[in-house]
Amino acid sequence: MDAQTAADRYILILQCPDRKGVVAAVSGFLADNDASIVESSHFNDGLADQFYMRTVFRPDGDMPGIDDLRRGFELIAKRFGMTWALHDAGAKPKVLIAVSKFGHCLFDLLHRWRAGLLPVEIVGVVSNHEDMRSFTEWSGLPYFHLPTTKANKAEQEEAFLKLVDDLDVDLVVLARYMQILSPALCARLSGKCINIHHSFLPSFKGAKPYHQAFERGVKIIGATAHYVTTDLDEGPIIEQGVHRVDHSHTPDDLVTLGRDVECTVLARAVTWHVEHRVLIAGAKTVVFA
Repeated sequence: MDAQTAADRYILILQCPDRKGVVAAVSGFLADNDASIVESSHFNDGLADQFYMRTVFRPDGDMPGIDDLRRGFELIAKRFGMTWALHDAGAKPKVLIAVSKFGHCLFDLLHRWRAGLLPVEIVGVVSNHEDMRSFTEWSGLPYFHLPTTKANKAEQEEAFLKLVDDLDVDLVVLARYMQILSPALCARLSGKCINIHHSFLPSFKGAKPYHQAFERGVKIIGATAHYVTTDLDEGPIIEQGVHRVDHSHTPDDLVTLGRDVECTVLARAVTWHVEHRVLIAGAKTVVFA
């Protein structure tokens, strides 16, 4: 959804136990408040008996303000036991990008942002190395260097969280940030931190995973974007992508192809998150892409 399309658009997302009348209640509420539905998606998870819905609407008459709409919708939400949120589609979430020495995902995100393809406000880049400083500052963004060792890890994580608070960050993107976050930091960033990595896990852990994969003769490489949780690299998956390879590809070919997939998958995941297309459903997600 570009900036022009997002103007005067609002997004209602919800999940609740599956019951008759949810769609009718939502559409009736919007109609009664002079709102016209532009887009609506819903999913009934029969196995979990849960209902998920994303509705985009616009004013069609004398529609109340968003705060009044929220207050009015509370009665419906309570009746159906909903977990819900109402967003202004024109508001750009504030994003902090974390990176280490590999810059491909950072380069891709900043290119999309500068081209107007990523509907966010990037407020800065944080890193445990200096490698990406010149590119970040050339892009007109502040660069926060937090060198991390075993001795100062807790202190630097506090500094990281202070940045999140001071910059009023809505989403942290780990764009190949090669630091394992502590359980406490993961818990503080729950639902607002996205990570990207190769999709071989739990195989080929550690250094040079693509080289390890080459030695095993893999035929598919890929990437996974997921929410960060206290379970390392096991948070709810938002998006995945794959690329077929064969015996003719060298380890360096696999690295290059893998990085391309990582960039694409991460960009999709960030875009879907900020457009409120992702609902967390326990250990997995419902994505209205």
